[in-house]
Amino acid sequence: MKDIIKPIAVLASICLIVTALLAAVNAVTAPIIAAAEEKNAAQARAEVLSEAKSFELLTLDKLPEGVTAVYKGSDNSGYVMMVTSKGYGGDIRLICGIRADGSIEAVKTLSHSETSGIGSRVTDNDGGYRNNYAGKTADTYKDVDALSGATISSKAYKKAIASAFEAYSMVKGAQS
Repeated sequence: MKDIIKPIAVLASICLIVTALLAAVNAVTAPIIAAAEEKNAAQARAEVLSEAKSFELLTLDKLPEGVTAVYKGSDNSGYVMMVTSKGYGGDIRLICGIRADGSIEAVKTLSHSETSGIGSRVTDNDGGYRNNYAGKTADTYKDVDALSGATISSKAYKKAIASAFEAYSMVKGAQS
């Protein structure tokens, strides 16, 4: 009996110590990670709506499906929407800047799980597909063609843009 209890007690002690160490490391790094994420999000907001000097998070009762946050740019420059859509490999997280006139200034991919070399071409931030949406409005964004071989990812991207325009209509209606 002693041969069974001793190894169990040692393993349980090791697990307890490792768990405590992991909790301590998490407590130290969590605020640092949160600050870095907020800095990156602020940078992305400024990138997709360059006219705005600052942003105000709007609290809305019911956001359209996929819209996780809406920010209003200073000086009525426009709005920034944080949007998520289901792609082929998982969620695609975008940030979309819509000017006050209702046209997209820029779209940027924040994260994705799309297949490398295929679906990832849709989410590439080096230009390409995302630039097709610049200048588009709620009436013209549907004219952007899907990428060959990445139809599901392209449709997910377009669905995210549709959700951003739906949120834009909501906030413009609420501001009037």
